Amino acid sequence: MRSGVKVGVIGGVFAVVVGGVGYGAYNILDGLGDSGVGGGDTKSASEEVKTGPVTEQEIADTSKKFLAAWAKGDAEVAATLTNNKAEAGPALTGYSDTVHVTKAVITPGPATGSTVPYTVKATVSYKGKSKPWSYASELTVVRGLTTGHALVDWKPSVIHPDLAKGESLETGEASTAAIEAVDRNGQVLSKEKYPSLGVVLDELRKKYGGKAGGTAGIETWINSANADGADKTLLTLVKGRPGRLQTTLDAKVQAAAERGVKKYAQSSVVAVEPSTGAIRALANNRDDAFDAARWAKVAPGSTMKIVTAAMIIQNGLGSADSPVECPSTVPWEGVTFHNLDDFSMNDNPTLKRAFARSCNTAFIKPVLPLKDKRDTALGNEAKQYFGIGLNWQTGITTSDGNVPESAGAETAASFIGQGKIQMNPLNMASITATAVNGRFRQPYIVPQSLDNRTFAQASPLPPGVSGQLKEMLNYTATAPEGTGTRAMAGVGPYKGAKTGSAEIDGHATSDSWFTGFSNDLAAAALVQSGGHGGDAAGPVVAEVLRAGP
Repeated sequence: MRSGVKVGVIGGVFAVVVGGVGYGAYNILDGLGDSGVGGGDTKSASEEVKTGPVTEQEIADTSKKFLAAWAKGDAEVAATLTNNKAEAGPALTGYSDTVHVTKAVITPGPATGSTVPYTVKATVSYKGKSKPWSYASELTVVRGLTTGHALVDWKPSVIHPDLAKGESLETGEASTAAIEAVDRNGQVLSKEKYPSLGVVLDELRKKYGGKAGGTAGIETWINSANADGADKTLLTLVKGRPGRLQTTLDAKVQAAAERGVKKYAQSSVVAVEPSTGAIRALANNRDDAFDAARWAKVAPGSTMKIVTAAMIIQNGLGSADSPVECPSTVPWEGVTFHNLDDFSMNDNPTLKRAFARSCNTAFIKPVLPLKDKRDTALGNEAKQYFGIGLNWQTGITTSDGNVPESAGAETAASFIGQGKIQMNPLNMASITATAVNGRFRQPYIVPQSLDNRTFAQASPLPPGVSGQLKEMLNYTATAPEGTGTRAMAGVGPYKGAKTGSAEIDGHATSDSWFTGFSNDLAAAALVQSGGHGGDAAGPVVAEVLRAGP
């Protein structure tokens, strides 16, 4: 036990005070017994091993002893009360030694099953500076596998709810200065006002804090498990002087993106300016910290038909107004591909109308004449003209899409955005922007001049291709039969769209995709397990486009 630490209980609150000022004269760890000593989930040879679920009394006793030991600063005892002493010990020790918590009051709430919630009211002190720190978390009590003891199921989130495996907490002088990120019009962007930007702003600070002209402060933060990842600030003891960082974001469009993703869980959206590649907004509404808007690697469904259409046109296999066949099914090397609900178009449709109806078979049959080239044709199109997979230097980490070489039925699947194709909303917004602009402009969020990074380059679309793609997109967003017309009803005046739904292994409901443009703004959204593209992702994109120029 550390010298000068006294512990007490008042109304069920565990407390620890460093420096000799305590709340009581009795030791709340009295009666720890077997669970308070030894090696966690280990047992003596003669000890009977309990089995079955932990009891209500065991949950209460174990959580009380653990929280009391933690609040007391006794990491050894607290770690022994978990099922992973090796990992829990250093984390709990670091709470005092590395995070510099000098006082902790932990208040447990009523248990729900074997899970006990609690609030932590702590004081962090570093080099004469102190500040209160409050948060809530929870623990779960489980039966030890080898001893049968009731033990805390150890996870880093027991220490702090935002802490994940491989991460650690630390208090000290920040390694980089804080930034004051502003949008293209000079409006300040904060994670409080724009929650989706939290991880983006942390990453921009880590990468560009030293270039923005600010001075570092004293903070408590989470060290990222990834060497290239951004640390997350949890508490500021002493503010540094933030440096001003210009971004390409547009506060009005970002606010619309934040509203849009709130419509559906597990949704993400990105908006890009076609004429420049400037990222105007990106937002997520997820139950985790994963920035799917720029990191996801999932099949894009029929939104990929934008690239397939360009490939068909450029290879002389069809044009926007050329007739196509749209049967309910089409065979490809032993596999039968279907349209949604096996619909067919028997009125001599054009490629444009098949695009608007999202006819799968019409985007598979025309490619058969490519023969030996068809396994690589889509990937070449995506890379050479749409910039996919060219290692984008956006200013933040991104996944830049992947259209690998395919074979057999996977080739046919790739033409309709399935198979091994991997995209995210940033990629699809860029693809739409390229179709509209006629040339790929690499997306970026901070000026290229800030660090002289090299932007990815791609060939311009051949003459006439962009015009046909825009015509097809516009028809999809305006024609009565267009799958994007309902979602885009409030967007205008000139607009275009493409819907998509992607089947994901193990998911009962397909992912919902939608991409569209209005004037000089293109946006794409993904709602995972959201169903049809126009139903979920469509309203998200429309919300964003209505805020554009």
